[in-house]
Amino acid sequence: MTFTPTKSDRIVEKISKNLWKSKYPKKHDHYTLEDFFHFDTARGDITDWNESRNVLVTEDFIIGLIEGLEEEVGSASSVVMYNIGKAWGVRDAEFFEKWFQEEYEYPKNIHDMNLLYVLEAWWWPFTTQGWGNWDVDLSEQKNGFMFVNIFDSAVARTLGDVGKPVCHIYAGLMAGFFSRFINKPLNCIEIQCYSMGETYCKFLLGKQDRIDAATFWQNEGAGAKDIQKKLVNGEYLK
Repeated sequence: MTFTPTKSDRIVEKISKNLWKSKYPKKHDHYTLEDFFHFDTARGDITDWNESRNVLVTEDFIIGLIEGLEEEVGSASSVVMYNIGKAWGVRDAEFFEKWFQEEYEYPKNIHDMNLLYVLEAWWWPFTTQGWGNWDVDLSEQKNGFMFVNIFDSAVARTLGDVGKPVCHIYAGLMAGFFSRFINKPLNCIEIQCYSMGETYCKFLLGKQDRIDAATFWQNEGAGAKDIQKKLVNGEYLK
């Protein structure tokens, strides 16, 4: 689990960064555990290459968090988790743009670069931190929506087969990040989940009318393939 640094964190984190990253300031292939993470045992801090503080949590923590929310707010716990993820995503989009420009020093503006390349740069630290691998389908982007597949979701893997979508924090994260990144309001819904007995989780990201349509079809019992087919055929316009 990662936390985007605040201003008050930066002095402490900069000390860790200077002791660790200064040796190879232009190194981009920092993909191993030892390269990406810095474990400061004296202070009990874990920071990564991008100066974010990280914490290690067990599956019991995830279960306790979700069950605790459900006990406090009932069915609204999914909304709470979504909103947590969305706030995180907005903040992380701002943080990502900053470290991406500092890391690679490209002459082009980040928004003028190949989108898939930029998105892979954004997500791979999440994979390293344990949030799972992903796959992005941009083929319907021009129609106002896109699909994201998450493999080995930390939440779904922990909860197991409970018969319903559980990765609300992922949906919120993607909604917040993409909304901030392209400066357009987007929402996200999980239409397929490992916790429903599927092999991976699938998310629909798009404009509100697409999400509303998908939510209606899902409540009527439609599966991910049916929802995707309806959207691709333009049924959300009817």
